[in-house]
Amino acid sequence: MTNPFQYGGVVGEDAFCDRQTELADLLRAMQNGERLFLFSERRMGKTSLVRLALTRLPRDEHLAAYVDLWPTDSEKSFVTATARALAEATTTRPERMLDAARAFFPQLSPVLTLDGAGKPELRFEVTPHRPLEQALEDVLSAPARIAEKRRKRVVVVFDEFQQILQYGDDRVERTLRSVIQGQDRVAYLFLGSQKHLIQEMVLDRSSPLYRAGAHYPLRPIPTPEWQPFIRSRFEDSKRRIPEAQIEAVCEMCGGHPFYTQHLCHALWELCEPGKAVTDELVRAALALLLERESQAYSALWEPLTGPQRRLLVGLAHDGETGEIYATPFRERHDLGAPSTVQRAATALLRRDLIDRSDGTYVISDRFFRLWIRRDFAGR
Repeated sequence: MTNPFQYGGVVGEDAFCDRQTELADLLRAMQNGERLFLFSERRMGKTSLVRLALTRLPRDEHLAAYVDLWPTDSEKSFVTATARALAEATTTRPERMLDAARAFFPQLSPVLTLDGAGKPELRFEVTPHRPLEQALEDVLSAPARIAEKRRKRVVVVFDEFQQILQYGDDRVERTLRSVIQGQDRVAYLFLGSQKHLIQEMVLDRSSPLYRAGAHYPLRPIPTPEWQPFIRSRFEDSKRRIPEAQIEAVCEMCGGHPFYTQHLCHALWELCEPGKAVTDELVRAALALLLERESQAYSALWEPLTGPQRRLLVGLAHDGETGEIYATPFRERHDLGAPSTVQRAATALLRRDLIDRSDGTYVISDRFFRLWIRRDFAGR
């Protein structure tokens, strides 16, 4: 039978463990026209959760536009990506899509082409003789016009929202703040996978988006929620996993959905039908996954400085902590002065190897943490 544990990519409703409270909160925010900054570590399931919430909106009352900002690198690409998502939200018929694009985005030039599979594909070009700031304001004001024209509420989702910090200036942030304030029939969800950046956007008084919406952290799933989820999927496939092994998996992965599902996926493959998961099998599954990632983790490790490596070793050994500047932590891991720790932490945050939330630090990749703990934490 098919392995019941899914990881990587956008997953369906059956793959979710818990998240009922979060799903209800997101639906309420969408239907009430709220502005919500949803942030978490990478691979926590934000995109899958939001996409599931979008499917539960009444279609006769709502239009939804999903904008993936990860491929964007400039204000221009932000404008074209947003325009395309909004145009595609209005209709699924290519000929009507082009008409909608022309009607709602007069500052842009829409083009309908065929992709390699012969499927219609809409793209936009910024008209050279028109100022980019006009196109930006036009695109960001379009959701309100669409809501009025179609007599529906509109939901706009910006995924990987921290990407706008790479554009070189804050005009997108400032224009967003200015334009969306009066859009009563439009909900905005801003998704971010670098928590410290999203928090700074919302909570830093100098940020154009200071208090522009509520911030909503998506946290790891507690062990009590994982226990019935994991147990039932093993039992449904004629396998058994005792509570002690479930707790061991959750401790290793810290309740993080991606890593928990990934390790359970490997465990399920190794456990034969009619058998039970043992401590030895858990160790074997983890060793298998770490071996698969060893080359990639070595490539991450090799260019790091001594202080950066020692800070990672400390976090691998101690787990999530807010004490990295405290004397006991620095002495225990030979980290030197607080200024040295700060430089190392800043560099690791920039590399996205660690994450920071509410003053605590954690290694972002749970398997990388276990790899470090296995190979370096005892040195």
